[in-house]
Amino acid sequence: MTDRTAQDMEAEAAPGQTLVSDTIGVITRHIRAHELGPGDRLPSESSLARELKVSRSVVREAFRSLAAMRLITLSAGRRATVAQLDHGAMSLVIEHGVLTEQISVQQIYDVRKTIEARTATLASLRRTDEEAEAIRFHALQMQAHVDDAQSVMEHDLAIHLRIAQASRNPVFAMILGAFQGVTRQTWPIGWRSRVQAAQRDRIVRIHIGIADAIARGDPQAAVACMNDHFDDSTRVLLDAGLM
Repeated sequence: MTDRTAQDMEAEAAPGQTLVSDTIGVITRHIRAHELGPGDRLPSESSLARELKVSRSVVREAFRSLAAMRLITLSAGRRATVAQLDHGAMSLVIEHGVLTEQISVQQIYDVRKTIEARTATLASLRRTDEEAEAIRFHALQMQAHVDDAQSVMEHDLAIHLRIAQASRNPVFAMILGAFQGVTRQTWPIGWRSRVQAAQRDRIVRIHIGIADAIARGDPQAAVACMNDHFDDSTRVLLDAGLM
């Protein structure tokens, strides 16, 4: 049996890959042309296969690729549907960038500081009373569970995502949601580095300050507290050797 080179196999695979790519393009154009929204159903595998004159396996692979990008949702025995906006695909890219040292933790914090100053401003101006209460609830829960690092982290993450959502810009919420995977890795290191109770109390009080400023509708105070938070976190992670 003759050995095949990588180039030979790639050449054989290319037509199939092109068919899948073309099918992905048809599906995304169908979503736009028919103005489909989250939860709306897509054509079945069989109908797409007939329309495009390709095998169902090509359509199935296109669906799987779109599902991996979180653009559609697949369920056994049901038609594929348009997915709700999700940060999962972006999160994978960011975590891959950090893992392969193409993105640094410091670069992520630089971006976060810039974005979260803006979300704090917008949330102060646009939040509902219910959103303000939810943000403050998580801040107070950080204080109530200050001896439980896992609980503090979850409420910390929830505060920042709630603020982004209250900004009324879904792009901010998607970006900050995508950063949470990396944050879950760096946060425990930063928390352990705050060895004194006063240091941990300070970061909790900063979050309460952010929540109170947003509740008052005071964007300047909210931004000042948010910048203080990131300056503190950057110092801690620098001391821990992560930056």
